[in-house]
Amino acid sequence: MAPDQLFRLRRRTFDTPQFRGIEFIEVEAKSIVNPVPGNYLPFNWTINPYRGCSHACTYCFARVTHTYMDMNAGKDFESKIVVKVNAPDLLRAKLRSKSWKGEHIAMGTATDPYQRAEGRYRLMPGIIQALTDHHNPFSILTKATLMMRDLDLLLEAAEVTDVSTAFSIPTLDEDAWRKSEPGTPHPRRRMEAVARLNASGIPSGVMLAPILPGITDDLGGMKRVIDAAVAAEATHVTPIFLHLRPVVREEYMGWLQEEFPELVVDYEQLYRRSAYGPKEERNKLSRTVGALLDEAGFERKGPRLRSQPSRAKGTGRESVQLTLL
Repeated sequence: MAPDQLFRLRRRTFDTPQFRGIEFIEVEAKSIVNPVPGNYLPFNWTINPYRGCSHACTYCFARVTHTYMDMNAGKDFESKIVVKVNAPDLLRAKLRSKSWKGEHIAMGTATDPYQRAEGRYRLMPGIIQALTDHHNPFSILTKATLMMRDLDLLLEAAEVTDVSTAFSIPTLDEDAWRKSEPGTPHPRRRMEAVARLNASGIPSGVMLAPILPGITDDLGGMKRVIDAAVAAEATHVTPIFLHLRPVVREEYMGWLQEEFPELVVDYEQLYRRSAYGPKEERNKLSRTVGALLDEAGFERKGPRLRSQPSRAKGTGRESVQLTLL
């Protein structure tokens, strides 16, 4: 664990069913608002109050971050969760600083802020309240219905700044879900949360992501997700083809060998040249999802732009609402 970033406080385990088998590493971080390099994402800043994730998604690109702390990207990532206990206080200090320009902040860009640990540590209410107090725009991407616990806080925030949410729902297939995302809430419960948020006035979309070749890319399966998203009045439905970067690739391919051995050779060919898969496959996915959205009568909201300061520090300027990826 890099000493210039995190100060380890203690390790804890809680002998309750929802936390059994999970070790929490409580730390004090030196910073919590992180810059996003480049310009390929529609936001410039992120907050990640946790490292590691009990959702245990086989494909999670954030698995590699555990190797930076001398832990492994497999079981350690799923069961040794780093908790930045001072996250809300650090955020308030950042938002008060003269250098901060009130830009949009995205959450859930690495590990999920509403994973099981949040049920114990409750960092998100303090984070949302700080953003609300400073009228700072933000978005949240999650797989966890625990976000609904904070609906009243989100509604309060939406009175003074731009707030948007999204749920990652790559499939409604029971078998694929249980095998690839064993620690997540049922995807239909997530879709119900999308509907409830939109009905409450908090914009919420669906990330059809990631699409797993040969597992969740069948036309009928994607159509079921899209139809449900349209019924939930999702603000956007965004497909993403599976990425397999180094370290994550090895973890995923090991899982594939156990669960879908007949697909191993196909994957080796698909990802032979690029961690992002062949461009033609990615383009095909975009066209397919676009056609399914049209067929479902989805009303397109137009392009989403990079964030701008919004009503922060009394600027009175409006921001553009964002998709998350």
